Amino acid sequence: MLFLVNVVAAVLALGLLHALPPGIADELTRPTHPLTFFVAAGLNFAALLAGLLIAIALIHKKSLADLMGRWSWPAFAVGAVAWLAVLLAATAIDLAIEPSGFRFSATSATALLAICAVLALPIQTFAEEVIFRGYLTQGLLLATRRPAIAAVLAGLIFGAVHIPNGVPQAVGATAFGIATSLIAIRLGGIAFTFGLHLVNNLFSAIAVVSSGDVFAGAPGLVTQATPRLTWWDVAVELFALALVTWLVLRRPR
Repeated sequence: MLFLVNVVAAVLALGLLHALPPGIADELTRPTHPLTFFVAAGLNFAALLAGLLIAIALIHKKSLADLMGRWSWPAFAVGAVAWLAVLLAATAIDLAIEPSGFRFSATSATALLAICAVLALPIQTFAEEVIFRGYLTQGLLLATRRPAIAAVLAGLIFGAVHIPNGVPQAVGATAFGIATSLIAIRLGGIAFTFGLHLVNNLFSAIAVVSSGDVFAGAPGLVTQATPRLTWWDVAVELFALALVTWLVLRRPR
C-alpha cells in the first residue's frame, strides 16, 4: 500500500508539473529509451523499498540493517566476480555454438544506456535482494525453521513475479531465487547475492543484450538473438547456480 501511495504521488506530481512526455507509456516499457526506462525503474524500486522499510519499522520494529544481515564488501566483490565469470563463459559457449546470433549493436545511445543502467540497476537489484532475500526469506525461515524449504518457497515467489517475462525467464528466476536464498541464509546476509544479482543485470542490459530478455531493444554493446538456445541457456544457468551454491554451502562457517 505504501509503495502504491509513493508511486501515485510521484506520478501526480510529475503530471501537475507537466513533466510527463508524450508517449510516456511506451518509453516506460521499452529500454530503447534508456533515460526514461531506467530512471523510471530506479524510482519505481526506490519507492518500493521505501514503502517496505516504513512498513517494517512500524510493524516489526526492524531496520534496513536487520534485512541486510551481515554486510561484507569482499563478499559482494566475490559474488560479482564469480557471476561475471559465469556470464562470460556462458556467452562464449553460445557464441561458439551459434556465432551468427551475435552482432555488435553499439550506437551513440550506448553511453547514455550505460550511465542510466549503472545508476538505476543498483537500486533495482538492491531492492529485490532486500525484499526477497532479506525480508521474505527471513520470514519464511522463521516460519518453517528449514533453510531448504524457506529457500524453495522464496524462489517460487521470485520466479512467479517474473512470469510476465516468459516461461524460460520464470524458470531461471525460480532457480536464481532458490540459490540466492540458500546463499543468503548460509552467509547470514545479502552482500554476496547483491553482487551476483547486480552484475547479472548490468551485463544483460549493457554488455550482451538478449532479444528474448526484458532489456531487449536496448542499444547495448552486443545483441544476442539465439532463440534456439533459450532452454540451453536456462540449463547452463541452472548448472552454474547449483555450482556456485554448492561452493558457498561447503565453505566452513
